[in-house]
Amino acid sequence: MTTTLERPVHRRTAAPGWAPLLVLLTGTFITTLDFFIVNVAIPATQRDLHAGPAAIQFIVAGFGLALAAGLITGGRLGDLYGRRRMYALGLGLFTLASLACGLAPTAGVLIGARVVQGAAAALLMPQVLAIVNTVYTGEHRARAFNAYGLAMGLGGVFGQLIGGLLIHADVAGLGWRAIFLINVPIGVVAVPAALKVVPESRAGNGTRLDPVGAALVSTGLVLVVLPLVMGRQQGWPLWTWLCLAAAPAVLAVFVLHQRRIGERALVHLPLFRGRAFAAGVGLALVSQLAVASFFLVLALYLQDGHGLSALQSGLIFVPLGVGYFASSGVAARAAARLGHRVLALGALTLAAGYGLLAATAAETGTAGNVAWLIPGLVVAGVGMGLLLSPLAAVALSEVDHRHAASASGVVSTALQSGGAIGVAVVGVAYYNVLGAGRYTAAFTVSLLIIAAICCVTAAITRSLPSRRSAPTGSPRTASGAEHLAG
Repeated sequence: MTTTLERPVHRRTAAPGWAPLLVLLTGTFITTLDFFIVNVAIPATQRDLHAGPAAIQFIVAGFGLALAAGLITGGRLGDLYGRRRMYALGLGLFTLASLACGLAPTAGVLIGARVVQGAAAALLMPQVLAIVNTVYTGEHRARAFNAYGLAMGLGGVFGQLIGGLLIHADVAGLGWRAIFLINVPIGVVAVPAALKVVPESRAGNGTRLDPVGAALVSTGLVLVVLPLVMGRQQGWPLWTWLCLAAAPAVLAVFVLHQRRIGERALVHLPLFRGRAFAAGVGLALVSQLAVASFFLVLALYLQDGHGLSALQSGLIFVPLGVGYFASSGVAARAAARLGHRVLALGALTLAAGYGLLAATAAETGTAGNVAWLIPGLVVAGVGMGLLLSPLAAVALSEVDHRHAASASGVVSTALQSGGAIGVAVVGVAYYNVLGAGRYTAAFTVSLLIIAAICCVTAAITRSLPSRRSAPTGSPRTASGAEHLAG
């Protein structure tokens, strides 16, 4: 394999076909799916492995912690050593970790394998956005980003349904283990396909990874995410508050360190001078406050409040997925016509869907009446598609190709951190209202809080550049330092 230096980046006008995108979205889908799918397997896992509450928490949280802590470092590794190489390596590790999860004899082994899964996902996920941002241009780029948002959204929306179906089918008597083992044949096919069809790219600026920066940002993010993930279930002990108090100081030291080392920085801080990137990162953070928390309270309301099984509650997510799929299909065209206003439209539509769910929740007195939720779920799904599908394209629209993967890591970190914060904040509100079985009231109050967050999201879109072509136009061209390998 040869590496060539390509100065006139604008020569890459023709898309290399959709095979690379299909391979990249395969990794996106299964990693997003595994973030959500494990929730439906908790009861069966607890019985089979004799796992206590603390072990169950770490089985769920270990993946998210490793993912959030490693995304920025994973993105920088792609910039330095090759994005295709890091994607294939991450997907290979994820496949092996999935095999270990499916064969885990004890809860401790499963926790360790879940942490490796999260670290592998942190290595591969930033490369997807970076490769798309580097390889595709113009209309092809808009479609590719739209497909990325669709794959990520469907992995989240249908995670509970897919998990419920696999556990219910009890394939080969595997039970809960099937939700992990299904990744193995997918990875076995996708890794060699990635090495064959995905173009290689890297920043090629001759610098090395900054280990001090990697340690600082990983520690800071763990100090933020760990107490938010585990604090409520443990009654917010002292250590959670100490972690949250220490996190800003550690992250501030990280920023000062990045400024000092210049070109070797893990995060290229001048990226935040661009309005599209800075506002896009803020939108990624705030939008996930309203999405991840909704998945939580809806699942709790259906399973605890109405006594539905994992499969039954998963089926209730289908109208949400239908709305998401329908709007994702037109999001690129809507972005071309409306520019960044499509994000505001999506956020306000999402708020309307949550409001409709809050208005109809009182009618769901028994399990047989959950059909009242369907109209609100469809509207919410439409809003999610319009908001999330173009979001990555907007945030990365002005990013230089040299910093594509590290910028993608920052955006992905904002998404994961926003999800953790949203689950913690809205989860506290839900359980405070719940009291003695007040499920409808808890669900309604949570929906109103999340709808308000959606309105804040719509307001943030006003800080984006007014240029209408940003969601669909080509990003800034890279300098001659950008390497491309066929």
